[in-house]
Amino acid sequence: MTVIKTPEVPTKEGKVQGLVEGKVSVFRGIPYAKPPTGALRWRAPERAQPWSGVKDASTFGASSLQSRQGCIEGGGGDPGVLSEDCLYLNVWTPRVDATAKLPVVFWIHGGAFVVGTGCVPPYDGAQLASRDVVLVTFNYRLGHLGFFMHPALENEHPGGPANFGLLDQMLALEWVRDNIAQFGGDPDNVTVMGQSAGAKSVLALYTSPLVREQDLFQRGVAMSTYVLQEKPLADAKLSGMAFAWRNGLDRLAATMADLRGLDAEKFWTLPADTGSAPSPIYGDSVLPAPIRDTFASGGQLELPLILGSTSDDSSVVNAFGIDPGTILEKLGAFADVIRQLYPDVHNDKEIGRRMCRDFVFTVLPRLLANHHAARGAPVWRYFFEYRPKLLAPRQPFGVPHGGDVSYFLGTAEDLPSGELFSEEDKAFLRHLVDAVVEFARNGLPGTVGQVKWDAHDTAHDRLLRLDVTTRMESDFQSLVLQAAENILPLLDNMAKPPPPKLPKSAPAQATANARRLHARP
Repeated sequence: MTVIKTPEVPTKEGKVQGLVEGKVSVFRGIPYAKPPTGALRWRAPERAQPWSGVKDASTFGASSLQSRQGCIEGGGGDPGVLSEDCLYLNVWTPRVDATAKLPVVFWIHGGAFVVGTGCVPPYDGAQLASRDVVLVTFNYRLGHLGFFMHPALENEHPGGPANFGLLDQMLALEWVRDNIAQFGGDPDNVTVMGQSAGAKSVLALYTSPLVREQDLFQRGVAMSTYVLQEKPLADAKLSGMAFAWRNGLDRLAATMADLRGLDAEKFWTLPADTGSAPSPIYGDSVLPAPIRDTFASGGQLELPLILGSTSDDSSVVNAFGIDPGTILEKLGAFADVIRQLYPDVHNDKEIGRRMCRDFVFTVLPRLLANHHAARGAPVWRYFFEYRPKLLAPRQPFGVPHGGDVSYFLGTAEDLPSGELFSEEDKAFLRHLVDAVVEFARNGLPGTVGQVKWDAHDTAHDRLLRLDVTTRMESDFQSLVLQAAENILPLLDNMAKPPPPKLPKSAPAQATANARRLHARP
């Protein structure tokens, strides 16, 4: 097969050259930051070093260090090469034309902030590019490399960041602002879009004070975000101390030189409890307050926003340490109240599954939409339950967490399951992508087939049900969702992980290691 190269494209850092694939030009593995290694580990990312000549952009860059199997099972596919040097992005464009001014979709992958990458098949940009949209995917630091705090780090940079993965996302958006015009994109027409952890990232971008004055994007789509709160900074420091101890360092005496000298390849094999697991952190310069609190106080960007979830988002709750079968038991006196919300279900495990779906996922789009609409900002909601007839037997409880992504990005027909699509399924896919593309172009979602997607507002509780028969609905599951809002404080307390277990003193080996590391030559 003849390999056709794209024209050379100038960026602020240097020229890049990708590949022409059909009618689309693809640029893979463009560095947007310096490698966050050595002295740059656990620091804000820095712009990529300029280069001379033309950088080959035909292959994906390395993905963030993570569990490969975890990414295959829950992150969309094989992440390929893994490395701490992972800050690369990819661009799909129909026209390498600096005058084209095409809408840009900036896709933020999910994966609970511990797995995921921008290079897997569901995120391929060829379909959106074929509709005159430029798609950008990228990698950001995950796990302990992306979300970390320790007393030594706080001493090094008082009041500084702990959410390094979110800072990576912001720097990637700066790269888009500065360079995307050369690839045919319009830097003044950018839609940030993500699912699960990617959706929480979208909302973090809406609420971070570091973004407010930069005008990095114009609208957003948050798919299947969840109510679980970010981690308080104080708890993150305890997690950092547990991390140091598990790496053979004294939990308090460890210095940043000690921590930066650790082998990051081994971080993913450490035993971990839910208290020390990495997650976004509030209380730092990136996220001073929890995302939900910022929306409640009206401190978010008042930009157009689409929020939604799927009919079986609870398929993923085990990954958050939640067992649907024990939910009602933990609720105690509240259990009978919950049973009354699901009068058609007489199995406590099934009620627990539905409650996980509604109280962890379905409730948040309505709650945040109400806060957003109260500020006069445009907001739309959806509930995704479309299952192709031949795939429905594999999804007995509904569309699983992440099952809507390939529909919104237009890649569903290109995946292996697309071989089972009927003409009706293909038509639904085209209609949904039409609506998404229209939103990316002008900030108003288009119709899905013949159904107009009405906005949600403070006077009208509206939601688009994306099903075999797509329809607008008012007051969707209002009793259940209101109950979920009412007991959010209880759920927050239930979902809060215990602090990591730390010994009263470091084990002998850790003490010996610390003495060795601190010994003077």
